[in-house]
Amino acid sequence: MKLIGKKLSFVALAATLLAASAATPAVSLSDISNKDASLGVKTALEKGATAAVAKLGVENGFLNNDKVKIKLPPKIEKARSILKMAGQSKKLDDLEVSMNRAAEAAVPMAKPLLMDAIKSMTVKDAKNILTGGDTSVTDFFKQKTATTLSAKFLPLVKGVTDKSGVSKSYNSVMSQAQKYGVAADQDATVEAYVTRRATEGLYLMIAEEEKAIRQDPLAAGSDILGKVFGAMK
Repeated sequence: MKLIGKKLSFVALAATLLAASAATPAVSLSDISNKDASLGVKTALEKGATAAVAKLGVENGFLNNDKVKIKLPPKIEKARSILKMAGQSKKLDDLEVSMNRAAEAAVPMAKPLLMDAIKSMTVKDAKNILTGGDTSVTDFFKQKTATTLSAKFLPLVKGVTDKSGVSKSYNSVMSQAQKYGVAADQDATVEAYVTRRATEGLYLMIAEEEKAIRQDPLAAGSDILGKVFGAMK
């Protein structure tokens, strides 16, 4: 009888726990206040931007990351075999390294611009970011900073490439490539090409950070991220 009584008590306890669980519904977006939504999104923006800049704005940040490594323009790559025959092989390799070094030097300048974009975020922006899909954080940054970022990067990249002789080498290689029918168009100057690829790489890394937060908000180590982005699951 005592054994039966214990079994019954366990059953009663289990039923109580189940009832309590059922009485506490999962948090949804509608349960999140505007204040918490804004704070959660701002935290995500800051985390993504800071992590991306920290990963890219160091030596080999671009060069050793295949996702963002700046390779020679496709139009030069098409002529690589011919350029090698013309004795340009080492110049091509050195050029690629130098372009990535220029991008690594430029990226830290992005952080203040990204932080200013975060400060300008409205409650409506926050709600749109929460419900806008896996890259809405990145899209927000692009909308707010792309033009200014390119303008900031361009002179710094030019300064680095001019100082290291990259511009001269790039122009020489492009001149050689054009002899074989390869048009320069938007890749005509090394600073324009590196600036474009550097900004693309930065936004790509921010997108990587954003996806990680959305997939596992609790792992981000922030209560507000867990609460707000957890409600989106």
